[in-house]
Amino acid sequence: MVDWQSFAEITKDGVAFGRFMHVLLGVYIWEWFTSLPFDWDYISGKRRFRWPMIFYFLNRYCLLFALIGITVSLNVTTEINCQGLYTFNALFGNAAIGLASINLSLRTIAVWNQRWFIWVPLVAVILGHWSLLLHGVLIKAEYDPTQGCVITSTNNHVLAITFIYGMTFDLTVLCLTAYKLLFPTGGKSRLVSLIFTDGLIYFVIAFLSNLIATIFMLLDLNPVMSIIANVPAAIASTIVACRAVRRLTNYSSTGAEMFGGGSTTANSTLAFRNTGQTTRPKVLTKDSNSAGVHVQMETFESPSDRSFLEYDAAGKITRGETFDPEAQVITDEFKRPPY
Repeated sequence: MVDWQSFAEITKDGVAFGRFMHVLLGVYIWEWFTSLPFDWDYISGKRRFRWPMIFYFLNRYCLLFALIGITVSLNVTTEINCQGLYTFNALFGNAAIGLASINLSLRTIAVWNQRWFIWVPLVAVILGHWSLLLHGVLIKAEYDPTQGCVITSTNNHVLAITFIYGMTFDLTVLCLTAYKLLFPTGGKSRLVSLIFTDGLIYFVIAFLSNLIATIFMLLDLNPVMSIIANVPAAIASTIVACRAVRRLTNYSSTGAEMFGGGSTTANSTLAFRNTGQTTRPKVLTKDSNSAGVHVQMETFESPSDRSFLEYDAAGKITRGETFDPEAQVITDEFKRPPY
């Protein structure tokens, strides 16, 4: 039987934790680097920046900074403020978990056409989630001359509650999204299957990763093993959430479909803005700066001149009118009796 609380076991687990974190850092840097062109399009102004993308960028880079901080804490050779460093790591890591859930919630709010009975409860749930995440930044760490920064204690109960709350939150968001997409008041489109598939994949991966992290925290084997699955859970949630955002954004950039939620206005899934105009396709063009086919949209407009003719039963013209756009008046061209 393994004595998980023994010094030798904790030391061995700490070594395994350090190597595991280096592997995870490499995985996330690969994911970040391969998707960097998407970020650069916004930085360079090729894509129009809208406020929901704030959470996307915060999600990606909070986790990146947290992983860099964890790597630094595992490779220190001189005495540093380990408590401050681990607090930084926990803060940014928990923020990444919360931001991943926000990214999915924003898509749900958009699909529901920003109805108040959807976004108000979701905002309340998000605030509750963040209050637990901030309370979870309670890791104690000290500097050891032989091992560097060492975790001495964690608040496992708060962390377990936080992960359970997050899993319930993700399940609620998925159910809301699935219901709206499976039973839309308007017509279904390819966008429906895209969002539904991504949401389902997101939930499955996030749920399983958070479940494993919760199990390790509830087991409370030792301070290291209690949090060893937290970082994989944060990375898995962030990767799938950001991939879902990128896929949906790329779709809205190359597709002409807009998801209607039963109102007279059409809402863009990511733009979070309404338009009261009726749109129709105009020109199909090839953009030389980006791959894919883009569809330009224009509104219906009345013609600059308006006229009509009246006929009798024999086909003879009896009356005609023409609209003068400059004078803004209707003039009679001719009037004839119906005989």
